Amino acid sequence: MELKGLKTKFLGKNVLFFSSIDSTQKKVKSIKQPENGMLVIADNQVAAIGTHERKWYTGNGKNIAMSFVLFPDCKIQKMEKITTEIADCLIKILKEMTNFEFEVKEPNDIFYQGKKVAGILTETVCKGENIRKIYIGIGLNVNQEKFPGNLSEIATSLKKVCGKEFAREAVIVAFLNEFEKYYESLIQ
Repeated sequence: MELKGLKTKFLGKNVLFFSSIDSTQKKVKSIKQPENGMLVIADNQVAAIGTHERKWYTGNGKNIAMSFVLFPDCKIQKMEKITTEIADCLIKILKEMTNFEFEVKEPNDIFYQGKKVAGILTETVCKGENIRKIYIGIGLNVNQEKFPGNLSEIATSLKKVCGKEFAREAVIVAFLNEFEKYYESLIQ
């Protein structure tokens, strides 16, 4: 997967891509010495996790499953709203790409007309009152048309909302470009 148009200084500059993996979040956390902004992307996750250890359905090659690591080395208070900031950033780029209104179900889900489009998982590693690392996982339903079981009642995708396919890479690049600006303003 090539991230054309990436304008970030560090976010997504080092990418690991997997056609299938247990979980992008588990993978990025398992890397011994990751670079700041290292990104793990997968076409398919077989044991994806969401908040409270819930399962996250990925769909093979249809959606975005990604995780990245940041090293803010700042006071916990500066990062208190990081999940909300990520959600706001996602909503901004989704509105720009689709011209539709999405909403946050705080603190970590994005919905369209009562159906979930995306979920965010943030995990921090602290030392004292400083955050050393933040692992951020994002699952975004992009081109999924059918969801298994009862997920069709509670989930939707950009394609179902807009009636057209989206290039996953373009969505990822738009998010990374936008989020790095948010993040840098938070840690200053």
